[in-house]
Amino acid sequence: MVAKIRAFKSPDDVETSLRYVEGHRKVLESYGVKKVTSASVDWLHDPQTYVVLVESEDGDKIYGGGRIQIRTQEMKMPMEDAIAKIDKGIYDYVDNVGSQSVAEFCGLFNSKEVAGYGIGSIFLGRIGVAIATQVDVQYLMALCSPATLRNCARVGFEIIRELGNNGTFYYPKEGLVATALIIKDIVNLPGANSEERERIFDLRETPNQEAIEKGPKGEMNIIYHTKL
Repeated sequence: MVAKIRAFKSPDDVETSLRYVEGHRKVLESYGVKKVTSASVDWLHDPQTYVVLVESEDGDKIYGGGRIQIRTQEMKMPMEDAIAKIDKGIYDYVDNVGSQSVAEFCGLFNSKEVAGYGIGSIFLGRIGVAIATQVDVQYLMALCSPATLRNCARVGFEIIRELGNNGTFYYPKEGLVATALIIKDIVNLPGANSEERERIFDLRETPNQEAIEKGPKGEMNIIYHTKL
């Protein structure tokens, strides 16, 4: 299987950003989720939001995606309002982390067509951490599901245990658990698995490359165009 992963500033390609939004919406609805803060489109014209898209080689199909949304005075990160419904301490936590130097990697999804290949659980997380240094953020935050927690830890995320119930919340609806995460040293990734750290550093060094990547269902040929 061949897939292409590319990254771009959202306002630079609003049409493709909307295709990403539609793909995300369809996956959420398939799980019975109608409303989620990371699915809003307030960020479409935000110059501090970057979309990561996984698509077929010809660009006709969207296999998955995510976005890095930098916190600014004008726009909070989606996870802030989501967590605040349960724990308003999220606002103080993020204020203490910093304003311009923190971003959320949010809105991650993969289509059911490619379920099991590792696009949502492995490759998107890896590339999100890799390109975060291109946009000059010091801290990267995220909300993850139980199914992706292990792989998030592999790329360097740690649980924010000061929030919620030891870092966990019911989100986006009752019965679904999300865990609040942060990488506090996005440059050096001291908490990352050594193999993942090496791969992330390679993707930073050469953001445009082609590689055979191994996932749970086997190998994928991935074409990376992630230079911002």
